[in-house]
Amino acid sequence: MSAAPAPAAPPHPAVCVVGIGADGWHGLSGTAREALCAAEVLIGGARQLDLLPPECAGARVSWPSPLRPAVPRLLAEHRERRIAVLASGDPMFYGIGRALAEELGPEGLHVLPHPSSVSYACARLGWPLEDTEVVTLVGRPAARLAASLYEGRRLLVLSADASTPATVATLLTAHGFGPSRLRVLEQLGAEDEAYVDGLAETWEQPPGDRLNVIAIDCRAAADALRLGTVPGLPDEAYEHDGQLTKRHVRAATLGALAPAPGELLWDVGGGSGSIAIEWLRAHPSCRAVSVERGPARAERIARNAERLGVPALEVVTGPAPAALAGLEAPDAVFIGGGLTAPGLLDACWEALRPGGRLVANTVTLESEALLAGWHKAHGGELVRLAVAHAVPVGGFTGWRQAMPVTQWSVVKPRPVIKPSGSGARSYKGDRS
Repeated sequence: MSAAPAPAAPPHPAVCVVGIGADGWHGLSGTAREALCAAEVLIGGARQLDLLPPECAGARVSWPSPLRPAVPRLLAEHRERRIAVLASGDPMFYGIGRALAEELGPEGLHVLPHPSSVSYACARLGWPLEDTEVVTLVGRPAARLAASLYEGRRLLVLSADASTPATVATLLTAHGFGPSRLRVLEQLGAEDEAYVDGLAETWEQPPGDRLNVIAIDCRAAADALRLGTVPGLPDEAYEHDGQLTKRHVRAATLGALAPAPGELLWDVGGGSGSIAIEWLRAHPSCRAVSVERGPARAERIARNAERLGVPALEVVTGPAPAALAGLEAPDAVFIGGGLTAPGLLDACWEALRPGGRLVANTVTLESEALLAGWHKAHGGELVRLAVAHAVPVGGFTGWRQAMPVTQWSVVKPRPVIKPSGSGARSYKGDRS
């Protein structure tokens, strides 16, 4: 009996991705050096390509700007040649490795990582890596850092350039975290590694090396507004004109919406944007669109989102349901205003993904009657939320009732998939 043929060896990956640090060629492993010397095409940033010695004889191609749209074109241009791509540190940690994996799939890559700047920073600071939050400001607005500011937290910020430390110091001070200690670690892993130390509120250091990481020991000022990690931020955290889902109702509303990582929310009738903003703060990968017909309120929503650390909130100005046309189908919908607009509930229900949640709040009898009808037709939960606040009554204290809110929440059913057959085989006559 002949032996089965050995399985064919998998083809060599089309693209080798090599992480390189500030220590350059001397910090690379033998395997990484061999891969770079064997490459016919070397793609990377100009700074990274300059770190390679002459024995890396492949054609050198610098990434253009913007980088991401150029990835498929450059890969296609050199697809018949051995390609090596240079990346800073670990290519799969906020690096080019993600874009390459999206284009080629993991089987099309051979990744040789180098210690990341975050690993180096934690080693220098004595910070446990697993307890340190990382925020990148490379190609992203600095305002997103605000969502990570909590007393006692340790943060590492990946800088966009030499000006980022001053920008971060200004942001921390504006958000009540001026007493926070900043350490700017430059050229980590290189022979000329250095760091600068100071407090955010007194930061006057000139721009240093563009290759830097910022370590932050978060310390709040005595008068800083305290923000928590769960829904129901203080009402005073928002700029508003009275159109604000108040704190206790907001917490109950977010509980019914139940945000999960990666999900998309439509916040229809945004007002101050509080529901969409707290949805986004639930997880960094959450997404939201706030639809508001009033231009002044739409601008206010954007300001609130930036101040509270979620500048990625998309604000659409226009009346619903017309303004909903063309938007990506949502995983959840909140309707905080305009319920009686013709076709609004129908449009939201139609667009909602199967298994998605719809939550609507109202304080008017007309809208309440509408919600009662939809509850009868589609089920879900219809509740009334009533909140009272203690207020002075002469020399005593009494309760002042806020206007009650009627809330309807429902999950859109998933389609029932019927089996094509019973799965059983039928027989005629004797089966023996």
